[in-house]
Amino acid sequence: MVLDLLVIGLIITLFPLPIMAFVLVVSAPRGTRKGLAFILAWLACLVTVIAIVLLLTGGQPPPPRSPPSVAALAATLVIGLGLIFYSEHRRRRRRRTAASTDSAANARSADTGDSLDSGDSGESLSSRMDDATGWSAAALAVLLQPWGMVGAAAATVVQANLSHGASFVALMAFCLLATSTLLAMELYAVFSPDKAQRALRNMRAWLERHKEPAIVVTCLVLGLWLVGRSLYQLTA
Repeated sequence: MVLDLLVIGLIITLFPLPIMAFVLVVSAPRGTRKGLAFILAWLACLVTVIAIVLLLTGGQPPPPRSPPSVAALAATLVIGLGLIFYSEHRRRRRRRTAASTDSAANARSADTGDSLDSGDSGESLSSRMDDATGWSAAALAVLLQPWGMVGAAAATVVQANLSHGASFVALMAFCLLATSTLLAMELYAVFSPDKAQRALRNMRAWLERHKEPAIVVTCLVLGLWLVGRSLYQLTA
């Protein structure tokens, strides 16, 4: 359970979509307060899911080969397969988008117009975040939570045994690891606001260029891990 939670937490914290949204939140006016609201809502989702699972299991893992244990492994397998299929879907969509973009670029000669269009889009997103409140930032954190990955963590938490302190440590480590990237950016913005603004803008620009490959890789890696682990435990 511990290794599975660490892998899932690492993939969640590296998933690019929440990071890109958080950069916009922190870069807005009163960004550190909005960023704190985002992080608290993010953590609340993780803690709530874990608490629900522990309430259902009573803090005791089901016996091996019992229906609840098999159901949890089957759910993990389904989520893993879903992540693999989603990764392939994003990869194919990226290829189609790249092909259509190349065709459109060949038909147009106004490259400067393209850059202005993308700039207008970025400015529109930033302006909307400027007017957002802390509640809006919190709602954004809930919407952008990678729920498939969180579901995989919930299926793993079924194995938690609260009579052992190691389970508490593993659950806390998962929550902190899954939030570590957001916490690092928030602390950077608090203690070095000027440098953080420049660094976060550069990070967002880099993520915009590499977002799709990052989504494909993270979903594929986690999907393969979940499928392999669940099949091994189901057949062992």
